[in-house]
Parts: sequence; C-alpha cells; structure tokens
Amino acid sequence: MATPALKRRLGPGLMTAYGVGVMVGAGVYVLVGAVAAQAGIWAPLAFLIAGVVAAPSALSYAELSVRLPEAAGEVAYVAEGLSSHALAVLVGLAIVLAGVISAAAVLRGGAGYLALLVPLEPAPIILGLGIALTALAVVGVLESIAFAAILTLIEVVGLALVIWAGFSAPAVPEMAALPPVNWSGVAGAAALAFFAFIGFEDMVNMAEEVRDPNRTLPRSILAALAITTALYLLVSYAAVRAVPVETLAGSERPLALVWESAGNSAQLLAAIAVAAALNGVLAQIVMAARVLFGLGRREPGLAIFNKAHPRFGTPVLGTVLAGALMLTAALMLPVSALAQATSMVLLGVFILVNLSLVFLKRRSAEASFRVPMIVPLFGAAASAAALFAALGGVA
Repeated sequence: MATPALKRRLGPGLMTAYGVGVMVGAGVYVLVGAVAAQAGIWAPLAFLIAGVVAAPSALSYAELSVRLPEAAGEVAYVAEGLSSHALAVLVGLAIVLAGVISAAAVLRGGAGYLALLVPLEPAPIILGLGIALTALAVVGVLESIAFAAILTLIEVVGLALVIWAGFSAPAVPEMAALPPVNWSGVAGAAALAFFAFIGFEDMVNMAEEVRDPNRTLPRSILAALAITTALYLLVSYAAVRAVPVETLAGSERPLALVWESAGNSAQLLAAIAVAAALNGVLAQIVMAARVLFGLGRREPGLAIFNKAHPRFGTPVLGTVLAGALMLTAALMLPVSALAQATSMVLLGVFILVNLSLVFLKRRSAEASFRVPMIVPLFGAAASAAALFAALGGVA
C-alpha cells in the first residue's frame, strides 16, 4: 500500500501571502528600534542594503525550488549539490531546530502582547495558543495557509497604519537637517536588518503541496521579497520621521511609539502584534513538519516522519513533534539568546545552499527558471559576510 502523499492545494496567491507573513512576522515590531540604534536616521538605507543582500539567496532558492521541488528543500539541495548525505541531514535538523526556536520566541512575544489585552499570565496563554495552532496545522495545509493569509492581511494593515501615523505625525527636528551617513553604523545595522528578511527559505519546503511548483514557487518567492522590502522601507522611514532616534533605540515596542506619535492608543497595535505572532508561529510549525517529512524520505532513521495522514494530507507526527518542542522551548528556555543563534544557523545554511546551486549549475544548465552563476556566488559571499558581522556583534 502506497504511503499517502501531501496534497497539492496551494496556488500563487496563498504562497505569496505565506511568504510575506513568515518574513514580516512579529520581528519587525521590535527590530526597527535596534536598527535605528546603529544607523540613526538612515535606518531605511540599512533595510534597503539588507534587501539587496538577501535578494541573491532568494533568487538561488527560486531556481533550486524548480530543480528539486521537495518538502525538505535545503536537505535535497545540499544532498544533490554537495553530494553529502550526512551534511544534508545535519542541515535538515538545523532547519527544524531553527523553526522550532523561532516559533517559540515569537510565541512568547505574542503572549506578552496578548497579556496587555487580557488579564492572564503568559504561561496559560502560551499553552493555549500553541496547542490551538498545532491542531490547526494538523487539520490541513489549505486551512493553515488560508488562516495565515488572513493574519498576513491583518499584519499588512497594521504596518500600513503605522506608516500612515508616521507620515501624519510632526517630523522630528533631525529630518530638517539630515546628518551625514555613518557608513560603519549603517553596515552594522544592515547586518542586523538582514535577519528581518529570513523566511523566504521556508517557502520551498511547501513544494509538494503547491500546484505547478515550477511556476508558482519562483514567482511567489520574488513577489514576497519585493513586498516585504517595500514595507520595511516605508515602516522604517515612518519610524525615524515621527520618533526621535534615541527614543526608538531604547524601546522594545518602537512601532507602538510611531502609532502613539499621531495621538492613537497602543491597544490596537498590540492586537495586531498578536496576529503577527500567531502568523509567525503557524508558519514555522508548518515548515518544520515538512522538513521532517522530507528528511524521513532520505534518512532511514527518520522514516517514521515520512507519512501523511490519509484524510488531512498533512505530516501529523512531524507537526505534533514540532508543536511540542516549540511549547517546551517557549515555556522553559531563554529564547532571546536562542533566536540569535537561530539566525546564525540559517545564515550558515544559506552559504551551503548557494554553494549547492553553484555545483548543480556546473553539472546541468537545464532548469525552467535560471539565474546567472554570479547570483549564488554573491549570495554565498553576502551570507558569509552577514554571519561574520553577526558573530562580531555577539563577541
């Protein structure tokens, strides 16, 4: 009897919404202040540079998604490109760990925002939300991604409101006389802002549930990156326009300050931040389960995860495991430090993925979507530079 396969139910609209949601996530609600702390009023320039640095890796993922449309994308890329089964399995497990810890960090942040709106302690909120989102991910991918698309729409509306508030508020004095660009500060801020673009890599792990992946995945990846870059540029400009840099830099809720600068209550933005957190958590659970599903196909020791539910068409065991690990981390571990480590792990994966494409292109030029060889070479170099910058920041 054949093992039930994942169901192809996703089109370009939902995939693009999924990509925007997982990239924007809850991180933008705190990252703008940290970027402004280093780049000052030139924070939008740092986000622009970060988008340019992320673009080659996104393009590499787009070509690889056509060459090897599998659920555990990075595992297949490294296995085929670098001809190393052990390294591919290690990359797959690293992606799962990164997704779980990222979801835990976002879940804790979302619970903190929700605690401002309802009189509950964070722990029961974390448990309730975590179990509900894991159950939704079990029920079906279309239901999960459709719900995520609704949350993405709420996120984008929230960011549009922040942009409107930033442009409506009186401009800070710094806008009248722009200081010269502090390039060292902008470079450090760009390395930090790069982490805000992490998420497009999750999209390739949905390859076995996408209709016509050869067309849908590349277009959805590039559309999501373009939309996210535009949002970051506008949000960061609105922030430095409406709130003094020193105030932004010292706040853990910088976008709430922008919203309040136009005379609004922070309650609405807190609710939107909760929606962003739910979106980020759901996307990471879905992604981690698909990577475990693909790993089970390639590694006999993990074959138990290569099973889809005959009715729901989802990898139930991998989904439940990802949800359980996420809840454990969210309740017990110092997720802020782990989230920093997760970003470094993903940058290391980006280096390997770009190098994998280099070797695959040398063996065969045939692919329905192709990028020039300079793209993965630059993507590997840019990811390495961002990784070294991040390591320098930790040191």
